[in-house]
Parts: sequence; C-alpha cells; structure tokens
Amino acid sequence: MHEMNEGPDYSVGTAAFVAGVLIGAGVALLLAPQPGAQTRNMLRDYAGRAKEELEKRSKEAKATLDTAVERGKQAYESVKERGREAYDSGKEAFREAGKDALRNRS
Repeated sequence: MHEMNEGPDYSVGTAAFVAGVLIGAGVALLLAPQPGAQTRNMLRDYAGRAKEELEKRSKEAKATLDTAVERGKQAYESVKERGREAYDSGKEAFREAGKDALRNRS
C-alpha cells in the first residue's frame, strides 16, 4: 500500500477534489445542455464517482488514523516503562544511599 499524506494537506486535497467534481458537473451542464434524462444520468455518474472517491479516501484516512493511534499507544507504553525503570532505579539508589549513610554514622 502506498504511504499516505497526513495532516491538513490531506483534507485540503479531499476538499479540492469534491469542489472540482461539483464545479465540473456545473460547467458540463452549462456548456453542453442535454435532455433531462441524460443530464440526470450524467449527474448520477458524477455523484457516484465522487461518492466512491470519498469512501476510498475515508477508508485511507481511517487506516492512517488507526496506525497513528497504535503508534501513539506503543510510544506511551515505551515511555511509561522507561519511567517505571527510572523510578525503580532511583528508589533503589535512594535506599542504598540511606543504608550507606546509616553505616557511615556508626
């Protein structure tokens, strides 16, 4: 699967695509008037293609979001584990320092 763009550029691209479809349909109606049935069929075709593209892009966006969430969870767990290890290490060092201080007092 290809790598997807993330962030605002992706949503701008989607919005531009939808706007392009709508503008294209309007221009087509103005420049090439056809009988009502043909116009309706053409509009259905445009709408169908736009719907398919939006469904495709929404699936891609969901996959990107799912991946980002999973990476975030993994990063959180990693940091949490390192923090726990640092805490335990510091706690042990503090205990040892306390024991050393008591031994040196004697």
